[in-house]
Amino acid sequence: MSTIAVNTITDASGGTTATINGYTPTVSNMAGRNRIINGDMRIDQRNAGASVTAGTSNTYAVDRFINQASVDSKFTVQQNAGSVTPPAGFANYLGATSSAATSLGASDYYLIRHFIEGLNCSDLAWGTADAKTVTLSFLVRSSLTGTFGGAINNSAANRSYPFTYSISSANTWTQISVTIPGDTSGTWLTTNGVGIRVGFSLGTGSTLSGTAGSWSGSTYFSATGATSVVGTNGATFYITGVQLEKGSTATSFDYRPYGTELQLCQRYYQVGSSGAVGKFTSTTNLGYGIVFPIPMRSTPTVSHTANYSAVDLGVADVTITNTTINGSRISTTGAALNGTTTGATSGAIGIVFSNGTGFSSEL
Repeated sequence: MSTIAVNTITDASGGTTATINGYTPTVSNMAGRNRIINGDMRIDQRNAGASVTAGTSNTYAVDRFINQASVDSKFTVQQNAGSVTPPAGFANYLGATSSAATSLGASDYYLIRHFIEGLNCSDLAWGTADAKTVTLSFLVRSSLTGTFGGAINNSAANRSYPFTYSISSANTWTQISVTIPGDTSGTWLTTNGVGIRVGFSLGTGSTLSGTAGSWSGSTYFSATGATSVVGTNGATFYITGVQLEKGSTATSFDYRPYGTELQLCQRYYQVGSSGAVGKFTSTTNLGYGIVFPIPMRSTPTVSHTANYSAVDLGVADVTITNTTINGSRISTTGAALNGTTTGATSGAIGIVFSNGTGFSSEL
């Protein structure tokens, strides 16, 4: 094997159009430029493709895309809802379906949003004179036509950039690109908190809608006059290929390997792994510990999402019907847990071979 050790590779005239096996690498087409995680909607750890009803308590369908609503049960969201053919180059999309013909109150909102961690967008220097321009691109399809809206917000939601885009043909995938000048004002976190909120509106009231195409010090989730998807019973809104990148030009979607994308998602949510070994401290409790495959953004909360199984080496299989933290023994890297069961052998070794425990450190 040969090794080339040089500082710069240029084309024959000293320029920047050198090709490698027919490919011209540039800053804009190299991997890692997309600040959106799971923008192709592949990962759905919580629901495995099942439908979720949006409500006032935040919900997730696919990983990293949060559904927010001012009123419960006005739309559902699901990976590959409606089973339409995804656009070329994609196998999945996120689909929203209106559950009623909902009239918008002035302060109502129905949103699909993605929160970018501050550590992943600090180089954009928003909130300073050196703020960088970004471009948001995505593929969208709706049963409705017209002008649709969304907004970019900071963590405090006191800086807003409403935007619009047009869908001219119903039930047709449309490529959208929106260029957004970097905000030179406001506070934009560069920590492990919310750096940038990217939102797509399915219907937003007048109080929370603002003029498209300019930064504002008010809280806006959409642009004035945008189409309301929830205003039509059964209306659909499908989206995939979501990308936010530095610069004023939308480049092709930044595909990452499945394993890489899953690990990026697991920083914010992951399901407890199987194979953990513990001990039945009584006939009704299994104490065991797990190490997270990926360190989480912050100390996670724990939820028992489904009953799961463990092997009681003293008797047989048992079912875990609830999971709690053992005292305060949880961190960004692992947790000590108690699993509630019945009929186990006190003192026996237990092995968890499936897991229905969710760990969340979402933004």
